[in-house]
Amino acid sequence: MDPDRYGTAVPTLLRRLRRSVREGRSDAPGRSIDLLGRIGLLAYGLVHLVVAWLAVRIALGLPEGPADAQGAVAEIAATGAGAVGLVVIAAGLVAFAVWQLTAAWLGFRWVSGGERVRKRVGAVSKALAMLGLAVITVLFLVSGQRSGDEGTRTLVADVLMLPMGRLLVLVGGLAIGVVAVTMTYTGVRRTFMGDLDVRRVPVPVRRVIELVGAVGHLARAAALAVVGVLVVTAAVLSDAERAGGLDAALRALGDTPLGTSLLVVVALGFGAFGLYCAADAALRRA
Repeated sequence: MDPDRYGTAVPTLLRRLRRSVREGRSDAPGRSIDLLGRIGLLAYGLVHLVVAWLAVRIALGLPEGPADAQGAVAEIAATGAGAVGLVVIAAGLVAFAVWQLTAAWLGFRWVSGGERVRKRVGAVSKALAMLGLAVITVLFLVSGQRSGDEGTRTLVADVLMLPMGRLLVLVGGLAIGVVAVTMTYTGVRRTFMGDLDVRRVPVPVRRVIELVGAVGHLARAAALAVVGVLVVTAAVLSDAERAGGLDAALRALGDTPLGTSLLVVVALGFGAFGLYCAADAALRRA
């Protein structure tokens, strides 16, 4: 390629990207990414609703699959969505991740300073979460892989074998805890509402969105905190079998003195987050 031509093409593409973000409905780089990203948000919410249902089944002692993203993807595939449905879900998740990475780079124009930095960091976190779920969906399409806990334990076991492996696993567990604390802050302060365009939404509906969003974020924070505790325990005891993902975390909540009641409450919280994702898909601007 001609160097001069390449040198002019890049700035032109950047200008078009900035204009697309500035003039579009959201910070997504173009209408197609915006539309697919909203489909991805709906898929993300659907996964949380299915996880909630699987967790309730565990609480009731019914036969169940793993109450995690892998189990949810398997349940969705079994409903008749099939390979085509999972491909659409994966494409939507990737599109939303692209949207969030663009927002982290060029978006959140209505805030400034530290708040803009926090929102951009949060956008990167959302992108990583969406890409992770997209990978899970693709792996299920390719190999039918279902259990996330075994993958977590294998990863922890591999890291423990490295030099300073226990320290690395410990840092990872603490990092998960930090994310859980951040998610708790988001749920309590309801900062997620700042990413939505609710100017034309009736006040009663807005309050419902706030409520389900807050409950959903807090439930996810609780489950993530347990995942962090499991990983930290695995590091301290140098035992990968102590680690686990979401399924192990929910089952651990069910084994607490509050048992079934606590698990049902957290499951309902996951369901609330799934409903919030529907509002998020309709109203998101960043």
